[in-house]
Amino acid sequence: MRTRRGPNMCIVKRSRKDFPGVGGEHMSRRKRCKLSPEVTDLFDCLPDDLLLHILCKLTSSATSPADFVNVLITCKRLNGLGHHSLVLSKASQKMLDVKAQNWSESAHRFLKQCADAGNVEACYTLGMIRFYCLQNRGSGASLMAKAAISSHAPSLYSLAVIQFNGSGGSKNDKDLRAGVALCARAAFLGHIDALRELGHCLQDGYGVKQNIAEGRRFLVQANARELAAVLSMTPSALTSGGWLTWNPLPHHRHVAGIGCPLLSDFGCNVPAPEAHPANRFLTEWYSSKGGVPGSGLRRCSHTGCGRPETRRHEFRRCSVCGTVNYCSRACQALDWKMRHKAECTPVERWIDEDGQNDGNGEIGFDNGDDDQNMVES
Repeated sequence: MRTRRGPNMCIVKRSRKDFPGVGGEHMSRRKRCKLSPEVTDLFDCLPDDLLLHILCKLTSSATSPADFVNVLITCKRLNGLGHHSLVLSKASQKMLDVKAQNWSESAHRFLKQCADAGNVEACYTLGMIRFYCLQNRGSGASLMAKAAISSHAPSLYSLAVIQFNGSGGSKNDKDLRAGVALCARAAFLGHIDALRELGHCLQDGYGVKQNIAEGRRFLVQANARELAAVLSMTPSALTSGGWLTWNPLPHHRHVAGIGCPLLSDFGCNVPAPEAHPANRFLTEWYSSKGGVPGSGLRRCSHTGCGRPETRRHEFRRCSVCGTVNYCSRACQALDWKMRHKAECTPVERWIDEDGQNDGNGEIGFDNGDDDQNMVES
């Protein structure tokens, strides 16, 4: 250190050793940006933590996988930072919306990286794909359980459906109490299908002590939550058509259409809820294979579900026509109001002489004005 004193000033020169907190890669990048005339792009001067923060914001708000891919192919630095675990853990549901026709080993590897980074949406999506499409039951269930531990409501509900049906095993592997417990947890987190499923279980005494009044309360709460979700939509989506109408005549309220089904109980006509990317993947996957998951196996007839059977006669069928099958009561209730009510016609072989259902293990549903029964295959 050298000092030079004068009558009015004091000049002090200090080396970098006097600043132990400054240095390393960040200091060298700043020096290079200041001194090197070759550096013309200020992007190289930005610290990594700032870019990671920007990439996290991007992945959490991405509307499609292409938004993220376009960033990765910009430059080598962004490609490297884009695969950081912190960035992948923030990936949104829409960013993980992989199409079945685009499925590849690289897509599988990307979802696995996101799941390993702790992204619950990736755990759920990859878990559904492995369990139902890739026939890897143990790994798929483990991934969904990993997301369920983090209170991911769709994972809790999917595990409940697996327990109700004994999916991946035999009929003796059904655990109704475990299914009700998982369904109750998902319903507590606000999952609408879980609320409907729990309401029907309470009404029918399926896996839980029968409580018709409490079951009906859950069904009303599911409708109320669905209506609240519609009201929270953007104004442009609400004003795009006559979403709120009143149909005074009962037969007008149940005309099949593109509107959301159960809200017709409130006199509303709104767009149907968007299916989860995992359910869309299942639908596209088996549609590309002819719509049949395997010999003697069927898919859930609700168009927004896509779940296939893992063994023959796993799903329950309509006890009136016997032509549709459902993985859960929630799917049955949705499809009944949306489509099947207008199509269901009695078949003599499903009805006995007294007009009662002769099926094995009949299960009833209360869907408002009319009931539709389902029977186990």
